[in-house]
Amino acid sequence: MKKYRLLPLYTKILIGMLLGIAVGYLFVAIGLASLVSDWIQPWGAIFIRLLKLIAVPLVFLSLIKGVAGMKDIRKLSGLGFKTISIYIATTFFAVLLGLGMVNLVKPGRMISSEQTAQYKEKFNINVQNDQIEAIKHSKPMDFIVDIVPENIILAGSNNSAMLQVIFVALLFGIAIVLLGEKETAAFMNVVNSLDKIILQIVELIMEFAPVGVLALMAGMIVDFSGDSNMFAALGLYAATVIVALLTLIVLFYPVMLRLFTKRNIPEYMKNIFPIQLLAFSTSSSSATLPFTIEQSQKKLGISEEISSFVLPLGATINMDGTSCYQVIAIFFIAQIFGIDLSAAQMLTIVMLTVLASIGTPGVPGGSMVMTVMVMSSVGIPIEGLALIVGIDRPLDMLRTVVNVTGDTFVASVLDKNGSESNPHA
Repeated sequence: MKKYRLLPLYTKILIGMLLGIAVGYLFVAIGLASLVSDWIQPWGAIFIRLLKLIAVPLVFLSLIKGVAGMKDIRKLSGLGFKTISIYIATTFFAVLLGLGMVNLVKPGRMISSEQTAQYKEKFNINVQNDQIEAIKHSKPMDFIVDIVPENIILAGSNNSAMLQVIFVALLFGIAIVLLGEKETAAFMNVVNSLDKIILQIVELIMEFAPVGVLALMAGMIVDFSGDSNMFAALGLYAATVIVALLTLIVLFYPVMLRLFTKRNIPEYMKNIFPIQLLAFSTSSSSATLPFTIEQSQKKLGISEEISSFVLPLGATINMDGTSCYQVIAIFFIAQIFGIDLSAAQMLTIVMLTVLASIGTPGVPGGSMVMTVMVMSSVGIPIEGLALIVGIDRPLDMLRTVVNVTGDTFVASVLDKNGSESNPHA
C-alpha cells in the first residue's frame, strides 16, 4: 500500500522541534512550567522508551544480515578481506576525527555550570564516580572479558550490554558465512522476515517522532528555564559536525587517494560530484548505489568485478560519515549533561561506533537507534537526543555524501589497473 504524506517526516520533526521550543518558552513566560513537566514531557519519555525498546533487536538482526551478506568473500577472499580492512580503517579514522573535533571545540560547554548541575541532579548522573571506582578495582583484561556474555538471553535484555549483543551477532554472522547459503537458508529467511518487521516498527516509531520531539524540546526548555545558551551550543555542535564531515570529503579521501593511487585528484573529484549530489538529495547510500556503480565504471574506470563487489559491500558496512557524526553527537550530549567521560568509556564509544557501522540500517531513524544504543552502553541520558533530532536532516544528507565518497575511494584504491589506465581520471 502506497503511503501519501502532505509533509516529509523530517519536516514534521523540524516543526515539532520549533513548536516544542515555542510551547516551552510560552509556559515559562506565563509561569505554568509545571504543566509541561506533568502533561507534555511524559510523551517525550514514551518516545525515548520506544527507541530503547527496538535497539537490541535492530542491532542484532542488522549485524547478522550485514556479516552474512558477505558470503562472496569466500570466492574473493583476498579482495574481500582487503575491502573490509580498509573500510574498518577509514571508519576508525572518521571516529577519531569526530572525537578530536568535539573535544577540541566542546560545543556542549556553552551551557552554564548551574544548568549542568541541575541536569545532573535531575537524571541522577554519577557515571563518572562509578566508572572511577570500577577502574580502581578492575584488572587489565576485564574490559575484554566483559564483551563475552555468559548468557545470550540476559545480554539481549540489557541495553547497556550492547557490546555483548554485537559479539553474539558477529558470531552468528561468521558461522552463517562459514556454513554457506544452502545450510543456512531457512534461518536467514527467518532473520530477513524479522528484520523487515523490526524496520517496519522503526518506521512506526518514527511517525511518532514529531510528537516525541515536541514534548522533549518543550521539557528541555522548561528545565533550562528558557536560556538561549542552549541554541548557541546547538549551532556550534552543527558547525562541528559539518567541519568534520567536510574534512573527510575534501582532505582525508583526496590525500589518501594521492598516496595510494596515480589518479588526477581534481578530475576524480569532478567525476564523483554527481554521485555526491544524488547522495545529498536522497540521504540514502542504498538508493544512490546503482548510480554509484554506473558512474564508477564509466567515469572512474573502475572494473566491473571491483565495483560490483566493493560498492554494495560499502553501502552495507561502510558508514564513515555516520560514525563521525555519532561520536560528535554523543560527546556533545555528554558535555551538555556535564559528564566527563573516562578513558574506558571513550574506548567503549569508539569500539561500539566502529562495530555499529556494520549494521546501521538504511532507514529513517536507523542511525538514531544506533546512537541510543551507544549512549545507553556508557550511561549517557538519551533524553539529550531531543536537542539534535530537529536539525538532523541536513546533517544526515551531508554524512551520506561522506559515506558514498568513502565507498568510491576504497573501490578506487583496490582497482589499481582502472586507476592507472582510465583516461577520465
